Amino acid sequence: MGSVLRAPSPLSVKRVAIIGAGPSGLAAAKFLRAEEYFDTIDVFEQQSEVGGVWHYTPSSGEEVSIPSTNPNIPLEKPIWPDGSKAPIFSNPMYEHLNTNIPKQLMGFSDQEFPAESLLFPARQDVQEYLVKYSQDVRDIIAFSTQVDDVQLLKEDRWEVTIKSTITGVSKKNEYDAVVVSNGHYSVPFIPAVTGIEAFNAAYPNLITHSKIYRSPEGFTGKKVIIVGSGASGLDIGTQISFVSQKPLLCSVRTPLPQKFGEAKEEVPPIAEFLVEEKGVRFEDGRVEKDIDAIVYCTGYFYSYPFLKALDPTVTNGRRAVGLYEHVFNITHPTLAFLALPQKVIPFPVAEVQAAAIAKFWSNNLELPGKEEMQTWERKRVEETGEGTNFHVFGYPQDAEYINGLHDWVKLSGFKKEPTYWGPKQLWCREIYAAVRDKWVKTGGTARSMEELGFKFDQDEWNRH
Repeated sequence: MGSVLRAPSPLSVKRVAIIGAGPSGLAAAKFLRAEEYFDTIDVFEQQSEVGGVWHYTPSSGEEVSIPSTNPNIPLEKPIWPDGSKAPIFSNPMYEHLNTNIPKQLMGFSDQEFPAESLLFPARQDVQEYLVKYSQDVRDIIAFSTQVDDVQLLKEDRWEVTIKSTITGVSKKNEYDAVVVSNGHYSVPFIPAVTGIEAFNAAYPNLITHSKIYRSPEGFTGKKVIIVGSGASGLDIGTQISFVSQKPLLCSVRTPLPQKFGEAKEEVPPIAEFLVEEKGVRFEDGRVEKDIDAIVYCTGYFYSYPFLKALDPTVTNGRRAVGLYEHVFNITHPTLAFLALPQKVIPFPVAEVQAAAIAKFWSNNLELPGKEEMQTWERKRVEETGEGTNFHVFGYPQDAEYINGLHDWVKLSGFKKEPTYWGPKQLWCREIYAAVRDKWVKTGGTARSMEELGFKFDQDEWNRH
């Protein structure tokens, strides 16, 4: 990051719009407000409560396009449950879910998870945590309000069109800067495998996506294929395997990290759907007939339907285009994006990004020149390609990113200090997958790492 204080041409940012009141939008609201510089901070949230992906919505009857290969789709439509005072928007949170991140690493720097919560908190605990976290910024959140359009006006001013999801009434407001924190779990990716459309026409609703999975009950006694080996594929597959026919077939490109005896069987990717056989042919030629359910756990596109008037922000949906350090729009740095990185600890990442935005927009820090930022993006593309890896970090890259942004923000002094990972956090980040594995194997009841036999040793870490 740049290391000098802002020089001759300061920004004029006094009015800020934040799109979304999930974890990253809440972090943005907190750090912008803490800067004591901005006159107006408005947060727009389409749901009736904060939480983003953690705000559980019951099964909504949503149908996913089969295949689903286009990131540039219209805004989500609200769904009105019977008797509801406000509509909901479907999200991928399912009924029985625990985090795969230990609570001491997952939380924001200024609020701990309760001591009584599980080491890997249940989704309900995370949502309660976020509601509590939101208390001092709820006054600036407009709930049940969808951002319909964001237009660039002259001199980097932004016109934001919002619409009430309850009344349908729209209005336009002008802002000096916009934070995009709408998440990236809305538009599912399902590949266009040979025969998939004809198969879906013959057997509607047999193919689904993890976004609309809620519980395993509907899979009892069925012959099921799970596609994908990410966290959701592993977790949803395990849940379904308890009730489905044995073995559950796991269609994966890379071997699963653990074996499951008779409950699951690894199979290659699906090469073709077979209508007459109600089956599939895998890439090794194997055919499975009479399939009852196929759940694609194949991730999501980055998608920004409200930015349709701007130069393409997404092309193939695999990354956001034209950003510096995964945050700042290079051409229009008063447009910023939060929490795009994957395989990271998302709350701390959002926190340091929010702190950086607040410092830059308040003219306390400077970004590099446009050419230097474009060079950074080109180099990142050379390293990762235009595919799915552009925003993928992993350890230790995420630790370096968090601490690097923290140290950049520190140059101008803290009004509110974001996360910094010291030795204990780095140790926890390095081993947490092993901790999660032991937590599951011992019944999923432990509330601390010490209960499982993991204890931080400073001397051992120094030798490490």
